[in-house]
Amino acid sequence: ARLWAPAGALAALACCLRARRAAPGELRPEARGHLELKQVQVVFRHGARSPLRQLPGADQVEWNPQLLEVPPQTQFDYTVTDLGGGPKPHSPYDSQYSRTTLKGGMLAGQLTKVGMQQMFALGERLRKNYVEDVPFLSPTFDPQEVFVRSTNMLRNLESTRCLLAGLFQRQKEGPVVIHTAEADSEVLYPNYQSCQNLRTRTRGRKEAATSQPQISKDLKEVKEGMGLDSSVEVDFFILLDNVAAEQAHSLSSCPTLQRFAQVVEQRAVDTALYVLQLEDREGLQMAVGPFLHILESSLLTAVDPATPPSQRRKLHLYATHDVTLIPLLMTLGIFDHKWPPFAADLTVELYQHQPSKEWFVQLYYNGEEQVPRGCPDRLCPLDQFLKAMSAYTLSPEKYHALCSQAQAVGSEE
Repeated sequence: ARLWAPAGALAALACCLRARRAAPGELRPEARGHLELKQVQVVFRHGARSPLRQLPGADQVEWNPQLLEVPPQTQFDYTVTDLGGGPKPHSPYDSQYSRTTLKGGMLAGQLTKVGMQQMFALGERLRKNYVEDVPFLSPTFDPQEVFVRSTNMLRNLESTRCLLAGLFQRQKEGPVVIHTAEADSEVLYPNYQSCQNLRTRTRGRKEAATSQPQISKDLKEVKEGMGLDSSVEVDFFILLDNVAAEQAHSLSSCPTLQRFAQVVEQRAVDTALYVLQLEDREGLQMAVGPFLHILESSLLTAVDPATPPSQRRKLHLYATHDVTLIPLLMTLGIFDHKWPPFAADLTVELYQHQPSKEWFVQLYYNGEEQVPRGCPDRLCPLDQFLKAMSAYTLSPEKYHALCSQAQAVGSEE
């Protein structure tokens, strides 16, 4: 917890910023030229991969291991440590994926050449934004400038490698270290395994969602079109997982699945929104509150004049998942009701207005400017942004307390 909790001074700084009168929401056009970029945080989904589970039925795509070929331009050496700098933890998820062999011979959940190219392209876009157009980052990787964090899954670690290769054109001035966490303490995705209250709260919602009239009707129609018996356990998450993977690699299974691709995505989104409801503030807090706390802590560290230069990073990278981005976008009030595609990115820029010394935040989702909840404009005063985030942000202590509430209730029954 020490590694992702702000110090007491940072917490006090957050209160000070929130209590202070906000800077004007609208800066005059001539004043925007005095903004200086101070920090960038990028939250991204991994690149295209093989499905996590193959669909039943005769019309199955062949996932050839040749799809795993590594493009030379994406190669970039890196090491993985835990959050304290120790050895890379065991990955139970990778162990699970290794037990599922898809038709054609590829394992489940593997980053493909297409996915590697997507991440390299994202890295090149970031290079254009923060190296070429604005000389913010060094053109070569510098560990004093960049902090890299990823979930402990190979597809995310490899996606990060490809992004860094594109961003820094495979040039580095020091070792590339990717930090990760044990599965039971990971907060870069909703941790249903460790947070019992979250698991208990959402347990019945997924099943209840499939019983909703329109979702149930569409699921029945898709399954019948695919020739699947009604007893076959398939939901819109599994269907979308396969549709998205097939489309990314220009592959096609049954015509029915392709015909219903748009319906499949929309019903998967509807199901996700039924499981993590916007009205359920505590549920969203447990889903992404600790991650929001990490983002907030990085912002506060950057604006705190007491932060030593050795602890300042210009760029923070977080390799996450679609199930991270959906609740994160919901809490920020910018979810577009579309499933986050492979290599999707949410970018948080921190600026200081030099004449007034006021701080501002600007958000981008997949390269498009966003106006987050509680903000008057796309360029949001930092105190207003933090105030809006505070409705969902959880410190490690509050997160663990909230997650264990279900255990307390259970012990009384």
